Amino acid sequence: MNDRRIDLNLLATLEVLLTEQNVTKAAALLHLSQPAVSAQLARLRDLFDDPLLLPTRRGMIPTAKAIELAPQLRGALDHVRDALHSHQDFDPSKAELTVSIGCSDYIQAAVVTPFVLALRQTAPGVRVTVRHLLPELVQQQLENKEVDLVIATPERSAPHLRTCHLFDESYVLIGRHGHPRLKSGMTIDEYVELEHVVVSPRGGYFETPVDSALATLGYRRNVVVSAASFLLLPEIVLDSDLVALVPRRLFLRQSENFMRVDVPWLGEHFNVSLIWHERSHRHAGHHWVRNLIGSLVGAHDGR
Repeated sequence: MNDRRIDLNLLATLEVLLTEQNVTKAAALLHLSQPAVSAQLARLRDLFDDPLLLPTRRGMIPTAKAIELAPQLRGALDHVRDALHSHQDFDPSKAELTVSIGCSDYIQAAVVTPFVLALRQTAPGVRVTVRHLLPELVQQQLENKEVDLVIATPERSAPHLRTCHLFDESYVLIGRHGHPRLKSGMTIDEYVELEHVVVSPRGGYFETPVDSALATLGYRRNVVVSAASFLLLPEIVLDSDLVALVPRRLFLRQSENFMRVDVPWLGEHFNVSLIWHERSHRHAGHHWVRNLIGSLVGAHDGR
């Protein structure tokens, strides 16, 4: 290959073509005519001495060479984009940016909601999309650019992922006011006899890490409901004698609606961090977003 023939615009077109696998869709995203994209594809085939994309009834499929090329191409173009973005000033009052955040419903309520409210005051042109996250998919979603930022408990470190600790979280027991057996200073024996609701994001599980911690102490609590979301807890708890052990920050703004009881003997806690890919580390806009989130919970990510 003659390196002098490489045109970054061609490579950008190839990136979109490999993603969309359709010339018409790629042309729309690139704001080019279909003939122009077809002409660029012809030049790319000549440049790489490979068909790259083969026509089918429903679009196009990449060749083996194109599949091998895709991650290298994306990485190279990401470096170019990062280099350009790193020299841009970010004015939140005027900037237009879309940020995708992966997190649980708990984090949506405890962190993302106040973040979005703050954005409307300081950066009205910044849009946020929230995606549901499973811990085991953190690395995959960041690598595939499904999300720009994850707010979760880090499961494992990866060389291309960066993290910033936001806060340590503990649990508090909630129930309705007037609950006949819920009281401050209750013992672990009294606690396990209550009827409990737990949250199982994957659905159907009646045991959580809290139950593992209780088991080491020789206890087993009476779990009668497994909910799919923390957002279901208020209605369940307020209309029954069921109780729920929840992250302390979750219902902080609704604390007057519930009776809240500390359980210091449990000792179970977890940490919450920002997690992002190396590709966006020096992007001025993403850096500003991370620092805003950090400031709302008392942390800063730094460079």
